[in-house]
Amino acid sequence: MNIRWYGNSHAISQPSSRYPIVATPKVPSIAMPRNKGSICKKNDCSKIRAVRAGGEIRVIDERYQKRLQLRPGKKVRLGEYSTGWAHNDALKEAGKDAVRERAMEILEENWAQLASAQELLWASNTYAVLIILQGMDTAGKDGTIKHVMSGVNPQGCKVHSFRVPTEEELDHTFLWRYWRGLPNRGEIGIFNRSYYEDVLVVKVHPERLVNLPPGKRGKKFWNARYDDINAFERHLIRNGTVILKFYLHISKDEQKKRLLERLDDREKLWKFSLSDIEERKFWDRYQEVYEDALTMTSTDEAPWHIIPADHKWVARTLVADIITTKIQSLDLAFPTVSGEAIAQLKEARRHLEEEEG
Repeated sequence: MNIRWYGNSHAISQPSSRYPIVATPKVPSIAMPRNKGSICKKNDCSKIRAVRAGGEIRVIDERYQKRLQLRPGKKVRLGEYSTGWAHNDALKEAGKDAVRERAMEILEENWAQLASAQELLWASNTYAVLIILQGMDTAGKDGTIKHVMSGVNPQGCKVHSFRVPTEEELDHTFLWRYWRGLPNRGEIGIFNRSYYEDVLVVKVHPERLVNLPPGKRGKKFWNARYDDINAFERHLIRNGTVILKFYLHISKDEQKKRLLERLDDREKLWKFSLSDIEERKFWDRYQEVYEDALTMTSTDEAPWHIIPADHKWVARTLVADIITTKIQSLDLAFPTVSGEAIAQLKEARRHLEEEEG
């Protein structure tokens, strides 16, 4: 049995190890699979149509593809989104090992294509790309950055991991410290956690809201912060920054598993913090504030993507696929050389060729 998979700018038919990856909508003809999709809402996978032609299964439902990307104004309920690896019969029939193998192949393909896309992004010097990664502790943000961006030129990629704000940062507006980390034109910038922490962590722990004028910290206060974030992102987009936002969605059981793995592995002990256990106690509250933030800040220009992350290879492949697709969809071109410059280059060539010795 074969699964028909439409790859990045090409269509291929392979054995059932093919992995339908989800891509962002609104992409041109060069873009990624139009029928990807292994991440759907729980109990809603029947809407994925599998058309059988001979021994081939072809997953073609584009509505499913769009579920990864949040629609503006849609109330998010994270419990409705799966965190796993296979959510249709075709993938289950192929088997986890085969699907994982194909996912890794796709990730490698995206490494090469992302490297080429980054070179063009850098040369054109028109757009900047800002990638935002959010998720619960152990969701895989560090590993996603390491594996997805491993093929890009480090000169054109900047990573900022934002920790607890300093005293100086607390003396400014909550967006101030993020301004300083924004990518320049031609660059890819990655925020490992971001300004969204200021509507997440401090909403769970309001006592951490300091140096602010007195007043209530109710719905009006938080809605104003969502408005500030949306306005901030609109400003960046209007000035040439492409924003890609990913929420790495893991289950509570998977987080427990990963925390225990850190405790069992001496080489991972440095990553463990007792605060991880304390924050885990607020799991349900964090789910609520994430739902609010995702709902209020997913816009047409900068939508959120909910990435299933219980299996790291799924999350990494999906994130790489979406980033590559988006950069490829931009109107980019290498700089043109004027006639006068070409004449000067020819003269330079002549001098070099006439050198003695």
